[in-house]
Order: sequence, then structure tokens, then C-alpha cells
Amino acid sequence: MNVEGIKTVAVLGAGTMGNGIAHVFAKAGYKVILRDVEQRFLDRGMEAIGKNLDREIKKGKLAESDRPAVLARLKPATDMTAIAATDFVVEAVPEKIEIKRAVLTEADRFLRPEVIIASNTSSISMTTLAALTTRPDRFVGMHFMNPVPVMVLVEVIRALQTSDTTFATTMELAKKLGKTPVAVNDSPGFVSNRVLMPLINEAAYCVMEGVATAEAVDAVMKLGMNHPMGPLELADFIGLDVCVDVMHVLHEGLGDPKYRACPLLKKYVAAGWLGRKSSRGFYSYA
Repeated sequence: MNVEGIKTVAVLGAGTMGNGIAHVFAKAGYKVILRDVEQRFLDRGMEAIGKNLDREIKKGKLAESDRPAVLARLKPATDMTAIAATDFVVEAVPEKIEIKRAVLTEADRFLRPEVIIASNTSSISMTTLAALTTRPDRFVGMHFMNPVPVMVLVEVIRALQTSDTTFATTMELAKKLGKTPVAVNDSPGFVSNRVLMPLINEAAYCVMEGVATAEAVDAVMKLGMNHPMGPLELADFIGLDVCVDVMHVLHEGLGDPKYRACPLLKKYVAAGWLGRKSSRGFYSYA
């Protein structure tokens, strides 16, 4: 399917990334089926979209008169059969291979043969995920950055099986969303997380070894390297559990001990200190 034929998109997963992806598709004029397993997750996702639209209105990035039309393009659903008529799918479920396997194999059964499935995975092998479906040549990575409505980058990742047509269509679709797509080949962590996560991991080691406080580490990176957010503040924003999961993927996929997750990161996750979403990580958000 070429990009002009894409009118309706399904987003699988209504969490932070999923509702953000649904937001940008709906704002760009696409009809969106937002699917999750429970109504409460959909309600939370739709509430987040509403708040993010309000932020865009306050910043002058969206006319208030356009808000109802954007919301009208969004159709929440718990039944996977709702995606049958869609023209493109973005999977955005949690970063666990067993969850992705279940969702992708189920979705694959309901879609027309020509429909492309894109995964928003931040680190899992695109080649492995493509092989779970009956359409590996029409499978591709579409890794959005968080927060999706704000960040312009999309890593478009080619699995070993991805066809040239699938890849070109996905690159063009990202541009239609107002994003800047960057072509990447399949490798653990791709580019973004292969570079970012070891930075966060090393920052955690600096705290664990008493080299500096979290505040000091972040100050060095913000003031000395011109980073808009320090690595540990960013880790709290991403979720420390997600950081540990990605480090495990890098360690397993690349086999180098330099990718071992910092023990302090793992200890915080074991304590339930996951960052902003749990009100405590390297910093307190109470």
C-alpha cells in the first residue's frame, strides 16, 4: 500500500506512547482506532490526548476550533476486530517481547494482506518481531520519541525482511505527520537507545560510586554539554524500569559487558522507584 492509500490507522496500546501516536495521527487528519485491552486504559489515554491538545491550543499550535474535529477522528476500542478496516497499524504496547508477540500475532489475523504493521519498540529486534507475523516484508520500525506530540524525530527501522516499498511508505507517512524520519538498520537499541542508555547507565554508576550526587551529575551535563535535561532527570522521565529493560536488550543482543545495567538502577526498580510515574526515582516528585 502506498502512503496516499492510508486513511485510517490503528494504534495498539493507549499508554504514554500510544496515546501520543494516536494524537499526532488524528491531528494530521487520519481516522484513528485506538485499541487497548481495557476501557480504563482507553479512558486514561483519551484524557491524556485531551490535555495535550489543550496545551497545544495554549501554545498557539492548534486552533481551539479544531479540537473537536481532532477528537472526533479518534475511536477507542477494546475488541481487536475493530482494526480490520485500517490501512496502517502502529504497535505501541509495553516493551516486553511476550506482550508484543501476543498482540502482533492477534492483530495480524484481522488485517488485510497489504497492510503494513509498524512497531514503536525502543530496543527489541525488528527482525524478530517481523518474523512473528505473516507479513514480514510489510513490517517496519517506527520509533517515536517521548513526548510524541512535541518531539519531531522518528527512527524508521528496517528489519532484515522489510521491503523497499514498506520502508519508503513509512518514511513518507512520518513526514505527513510533521515528523522528521531518520533511516536506521535493525540493531539492538537502534541509534537512539544504543547511545542514550549507556549514558544514563554511566550517570547512575557515578551516583552509586559516590562520584557525585544526581543533581551534580545532571548539572554537569546540562551546563557543560548543553543538554536540555540531565541524564538522570531524563531517566526518571522515561521510567527506570524501561531503562533497565533496554540495557538488558543491549547486553543480550550485543554481548558486551559494558551494557550491563547499573546495580543502583536495578535496586531502584526493585524498590518500585521508577521515576515520575511512581513519584520517586533519582528525584522525588511527591
